[in-house]
Amino acid sequence: MDKILSRDGTMIAYRRRGEGPPVVLVGGALGTAETEAPLARLLAPRFHVVTYDRRGRGASGDSGPYAVEREIEDLAAVVTAVGGRASVFGVGAGGALALEAHAAGLPVDLLAVYEPPYTPGAPGLRYKACCTSRLHRLLSSGDRAGAVELFLSVTGVPADMIARMRRAPLWSGLVSMAHTLAYDDALLGDGSIPAERFASVTARTLVVCGGASTASARMSTRALADALPRSRHRTLTGQTRELAPHAVAPVLAEFFARDVYARQAS
Repeated sequence: MDKILSRDGTMIAYRRRGEGPPVVLVGGALGTAETEAPLARLLAPRFHVVTYDRRGRGASGDSGPYAVEREIEDLAAVVTAVGGRASVFGVGAGGALALEAHAAGLPVDLLAVYEPPYTPGAPGLRYKACCTSRLHRLLSSGDRAGAVELFLSVTGVPADMIARMRRAPLWSGLVSMAHTLAYDDALLGDGSIPAERFASVTARTLVVCGGASTASARMSTRALADALPRSRHRTLTGQTRELAPHAVAPVLAEFFARDVYARQAS
């Protein structure tokens, strides 16, 4: 993997694939560049695809205390490494990061997000506050495995599957990244969609949800699309929170190809 220094001196590891207009993939909670590799390989025949380890994950470094601004600077460093502008696709909390980065001024040609886990509405905000409190309590007590279990259960993973995951080799890797769950929690604020801040998201934006995702996830993505100035919403039939790369790759290829046409016309 290549590496670049973020503004605060944190080393960020990234990987390039393919040639063409640059597209940066931003992973979600407990994800790494390797998590996004299957999608990157599908897009690489048409785009210069970049995956990276967000801070505290994989081969990237970490520096405290955490602030959303530092993660925005990390993404900006990766975009700088590929020429200073890129289209961006973010999954889950990675989608929230992509939106926050562009709202803060990161040059983005086209932006796509899949189910950023906002929880608008009074019940959703109360639920988010409860989860935030429990997460920080677990991390403060050193119960990293408990924090991972909390995240998995909140995202709908059945208890018996979590038990099987605890016995699998991947579990230790998830536990090693448990502290970054607090980073994703901070990215989402109180769970509401920051409509006023996102009014400055000027890039054309595709907001995607899964047709088999929860009703709350589908509703929140529609609310997000309504809050963005230049957005459209799309539902992928049969998809859930665990998005299949082969299902989203052609959608992204079609959407990001608009950048190709725009460059050719200019």
